[in-house]
Amino acid sequence: MIMQMETADTFEEFFANRSPELREKLVLQSVPLVHYLLARMGITQERGSDYEDLAHQGLMGLIEAVDRFDPKFNTRFSTYASLRIRGKILDYLRTADWMPRTARKRSRMIQKSVSTLWSQNSHEPTEEEIAAHLGINVEEVQQGLADSNRILVSLDMMMDGGDQNQDGSIYERFSDEKQTNPSEVFEKESLIEEMSDAIHNLSEREQVVLSLYYNDGLTFKEIGKVLDITESRVCQLHARVILSLKAMMAND
Repeated sequence: MIMQMETADTFEEFFANRSPELREKLVLQSVPLVHYLLARMGITQERGSDYEDLAHQGLMGLIEAVDRFDPKFNTRFSTYASLRIRGKILDYLRTADWMPRTARKRSRMIQKSVSTLWSQNSHEPTEEEIAAHLGINVEEVQQGLADSNRILVSLDMMMDGGDQNQDGSIYERFSDEKQTNPSEVFEKESLIEEMSDAIHNLSEREQVVLSLYYNDGLTFKEIGKVLDITESRVCQLHARVILSLKAMMAND
């Protein structure tokens, strides 16, 4: 789970006087959150200098979170900071066009194939079925799933309409709960119910992966240890599950 890095007294004091010393202290004590979120996104230190660049972007998001956070919105700092950090990393990945064109094309082909096979067969396609449909081998499918995951498909993006990075919406999602729009609440509840039904159609192992990742907050590496599989395999499973859920809900 996301560790509770904020100290209430430190925050109260900082928001009272905005001293540079306390600002630095809050940033430094929250740096582990940056590395935790990178790990949650399947980005590890094995990427070398790329990892350092992404960690730097995350740190920029963290600093922005400290500078812009307002406790009046009744949001935990770690929640707000996570959105800022993740948003900065996503922005950098998009603008840097870090994924090779061939890998991006293969990823899109697999996403489209999963949707097509769901429509045709009304069940979650296996990696072998995806490979046969595309005329490629299973290893290429698995690599494509890993690439799809690195495009950062997630349940969060599905719930947020695909864009986690709208600057103006961050506070709106967590601010004044007394002024909720009834139609939006109904739509959200309907989506949650629809997604819950779709999740129940997944295999037990896939449900475990989702639970460990979204409920327990484990990284892909930690989930791999629990299930006794590699981190890359967890990454592939996660991507296939999310793509299947999207296809399932689109075809309902």
